[in-house]
Amino acid sequence: MKPHPLSLPLFLILLLAPSHITGCSDIRDPQGNLRAQPGGAPELSDTIAGPQANPYKAPLYWSVYENHILQPDDHLNYITEEDWSDNIDWVEENLLPYGYDMVAIDGWGDTSQFNEYGYRTTHSRYWEHDYAWWAENLQSRGMNLGMYFNPTGRPLCDIIDPDEDALAFKWVQVNNPGAEEYVKGYIQFYADMGIKYLRIDFLSWFEDGFDKGQGRIGPDRPSADYETALHWMKEAADENGQFLSLVMPHLKNEAEMELRYGHMIRINEDVGTGGWERFSNYERGVRRDWWSQWANTFDGYIYWSHLSGRNRMILDGDFIRINTMANDDEKRTVISLHLLAGGPLSPADQYNTIGDDLWFYQNREMLALNEDGFVGKPLTNDPTMEDSQIWTGQMSNGDWIIGLFNREDDARTRSIDFRKHLGLDGKSAVRDLWEHEDLGEMDSYSEEIPPHGVRVLRIASGN
Repeated sequence: MKPHPLSLPLFLILLLAPSHITGCSDIRDPQGNLRAQPGGAPELSDTIAGPQANPYKAPLYWSVYENHILQPDDHLNYITEEDWSDNIDWVEENLLPYGYDMVAIDGWGDTSQFNEYGYRTTHSRYWEHDYAWWAENLQSRGMNLGMYFNPTGRPLCDIIDPDEDALAFKWVQVNNPGAEEYVKGYIQFYADMGIKYLRIDFLSWFEDGFDKGQGRIGPDRPSADYETALHWMKEAADENGQFLSLVMPHLKNEAEMELRYGHMIRINEDVGTGGWERFSNYERGVRRDWWSQWANTFDGYIYWSHLSGRNRMILDGDFIRINTMANDDEKRTVISLHLLAGGPLSPADQYNTIGDDLWFYQNREMLALNEDGFVGKPLTNDPTMEDSQIWTGQMSNGDWIIGLFNREDDARTRSIDFRKHLGLDGKSAVRDLWEHEDLGEMDSYSEEIPPHGVRVLRIASGN
């Protein structure tokens, strides 16, 4: 998994202390044991309520992800400031008018530019401008910027264990003095920049130190430590009216902890090279006990739909590389699934890779679902059942949205009975949201859907 702090206003890892900081004070006793610290993390599970009401809808934003994926995976992988600027100009002209108001730096680049507090000041030493400059520039244009790392007023080595057996990062020890201030200060730092969207990555690595590809990469912490960190982040984010997106979570016990503390959760693996394989076929129908429980976007949205809904947890199907899909049917399906599931639209296509595909992101009749806060559900949340490819849900005015998907490699008939599935009596006006065409009044609909295709219908409520 490529270390990346995610999304517009923010790709950050709040639990990660900069690993380049040296000169740690001795926080161990002469026998080498970590010194006991006063205070410590509170017991939370018995006092924190269940799933929270969610005041947000899914964001629309552009991510720099594709730029990095197309480069060699080495220490020189960074986006040039010229490419960054050109992409921002393209987003401002072509996506911002449609509601895409976020721009996301990702976790590549070099981690060589830090200030005296140990936080990263720019994406690359080769950039002329730092993050603060770009944050102000984007805000002046009606957009926002994502950041990485955060300062603390306490020496960093007071809140980490320099000898912890962790392969990738030095993690905050939540029981150490200063840890709470560090985590909450991280969020406050970005709040002071006007950033309202926080994306927290690598949560599974912090929670129990297990990665499906690499195996054991860190300690298996007490679950209370993970919950404490989430609790601190939630408190600080709530104080500043910030959106908290949780990335790479194991989602144990049906996302029990994440439901308490986040507004959005990732539900599938990275888009990576893109294409139909990553979107629908990758390890299709296989569930695991760890991140990511479901590998592809389709399976993730289908299964975890039992957690989503208006004012409930938002499901994140990761970035979109529409230019990697084989044909228009697949491209319509990608956009449709994200929107019908109530997920974000996060194009990673660039000004020089999008080709003729920009219009897929600009369908105002489809984008109206996001604006309305719409969240649909499949007829079943079992990804192995074909009924999981039929989605329904209601707009706030009572209109029904129907998605008839076909994940298969051959044409399949998809049917829906308005009385049986929607509770509608008589006939209702039907509109095709991709063809922008009124189809007349109907009491049911049936069609042979092409391979990897979709039909999205809006059924008038009659009110």
